[in-house]
Amino acid sequence: MKNKIFFSLLLVLLSTSVFAQEAQIERADKKFDKLAYVDAREIYLKVAEKGHKSADLYQKIADSYYFNGDYESAEKWYKNLFENYPDEAEAEYYFRYAQTLRALKNYESADEMMAKFNTINGSDLRAELFNNERDYLKNIEYKKSIYEIEDIRKINSRYSDFAPTEYEGKLIFASSRDTGGVTKNVHKWNNEPFFDLYQSNIGETANQYSTPNDFSKSLNSKFHESTTTFTKDGNTVYFTRNNYNKGNYRKSKNGTNKLKIYKSRKVDGIWQTPTEMPFNSDEYSTAHPALNEDNTKLYFASDMEGTIGLSDIWVVDVDETDNVGTPVNLGAPINTQGRETFPFMSSEGILYIASDGHPGLGGLDIYATAGNEIENLGEPINSSYDDFTFIVNDSTRVGYFASNRKRGLGSDDIYRFLKTEVPCDFTLVGTVKDKDSQQPIPEATVTLLDSEGKVLETTIADTAGKYSFTNVACESQFIIRGAKETYSSAEVYTTTGDKTGTAVNDLELDLVQKPITPGDDLTDILELNPIYFDFDKSNIRPDAALELEKVIAVMTKYPTMVIDARSHTDSRGNDAYNLSLSDRRAKSTVAYIISQGIDASRISGDGYGEKQLVNNCGNDANCSEVDHQLNRRSEFIVIKY
Repeated sequence: MKNKIFFSLLLVLLSTSVFAQEAQIERADKKFDKLAYVDAREIYLKVAEKGHKSADLYQKIADSYYFNGDYESAEKWYKNLFENYPDEAEAEYYFRYAQTLRALKNYESADEMMAKFNTINGSDLRAELFNNERDYLKNIEYKKSIYEIEDIRKINSRYSDFAPTEYEGKLIFASSRDTGGVTKNVHKWNNEPFFDLYQSNIGETANQYSTPNDFSKSLNSKFHESTTTFTKDGNTVYFTRNNYNKGNYRKSKNGTNKLKIYKSRKVDGIWQTPTEMPFNSDEYSTAHPALNEDNTKLYFASDMEGTIGLSDIWVVDVDETDNVGTPVNLGAPINTQGRETFPFMSSEGILYIASDGHPGLGGLDIYATAGNEIENLGEPINSSYDDFTFIVNDSTRVGYFASNRKRGLGSDDIYRFLKTEVPCDFTLVGTVKDKDSQQPIPEATVTLLDSEGKVLETTIADTAGKYSFTNVACESQFIIRGAKETYSSAEVYTTTGDKTGTAVNDLELDLVQKPITPGDDLTDILELNPIYFDFDKSNIRPDAALELEKVIAVMTKYPTMVIDARSHTDSRGNDAYNLSLSDRRAKSTVAYIISQGIDASRISGDGYGEKQLVNNCGNDANCSEVDHQLNRRSEFIVIKY
């Protein structure tokens, strides 16, 4: 701005698995995570190389590649899954396979998988979107507010025009234009006249505004007046003026004439002599007042004691009388060590400010906040120049702001805009935690992906494990992926709402390799399926062999590991027979593992019959089949690691 004096006086004032709906990862992914004691992929590939097949095995191998972005390898195993076990694949895997195919640009096959997903799980929003638009993943776009701006040539001058306010069908604004009056004072700083308040009848288009004229002779003085805000009844105005009233021009101790907020009431159509707000001072500036919707709070800018930066946004309670509360600094994240100024509170409760302390396009940018997040309005409202004094009528969606961008007529020009789309920006936050300890994992990498698997943004969690993604599109679907060295990755699937808001999505990562201690049971660690034997038999069935291959893979991975294979029965039947049968089964288990290359010195086995029941279902006990099943179990106890 050319008119640096006003902004200098203004306090120097101007002087952030795949889908985890409820439980985070699908049941199959949870099983996969349970293999975190070893490199899951390495173990399962070894199992698969031996010719073993199952839906569970293929799902886990495919997921291990999918989570690491290796879509070509994932596609191979998802294909095996659907070619061999189409009836056993859960609905979620149809969607994952479609995502993988899209990543490989195989759109036709991807659409086929999505059609099947829709048939199986049509109530899912992703399925609904696909059903309505088969190319829905490509058509999800980020929805930004659209502002159509235009110059108001009828009211702008070759001087500075800014601080628009709507009042009784008129646009009130500040201007340093020279109206030609002989008593008009000129500021020595830049040889431009002081700011006065002007008015123009509001037109339906920018070309229909009337020629401006003085707003009020009783409010305008020979020094600066600007930034007005009016009560709903139109009878009270708060505005900014130099420290000058009733003919008295006052300075601070260091000789600076500060800015102050004044108040005036209209009586019989005439604005009365302004009075100072009680929180004013000769030693600091207060400026740019803005009332909230019910006229109970007054927002303003000041560099009074307690200010964080050059100027901050403050708020104070007011009422219809002259009662005024104590000003409160709005604090972070709104205020910074830079300049925050020109507040405006919309009828919808959104606070708009101008700031050069937040990341922006250059100079003063306009920001909006309705809570703990503050967002840059972006182009075309903001530019690389100073953009400030933003207001908007939420009913008509027409608003105004001032800017010194080069397209203007004067040093600062007022622009009119129409908000053609209601803004809706979402924020995604959460904490990355250790799955077992629930302690935060600092500096984890968190990635935001769209529903097609395209990476949108990556961030690093802070020392408390917290992450955030701001300006996220509403009514859209996203994948949030967490990763950290020595941990398995985890993902959550989330859908944003149709209004500006925040959603919390925590990520729980499981250690890829955890310490194994003597006494641990590999049955729990690997979440082995039950080791079944034919009735009254002890030979190893094919399904039992698949589970034992997992144990063999672990023992191969850790060559010093020694385990004890234990077989248990329930209490039904003869005690001695149960003991003998369980012992034969334990010995058969040991023999199979040894036959697959494990040294006999590393494994032993015994049967315990019904000696070590896990519940009270002993002889003659009236227990359910479920309770008895708990006692029919196999254990692989780590003796040495």
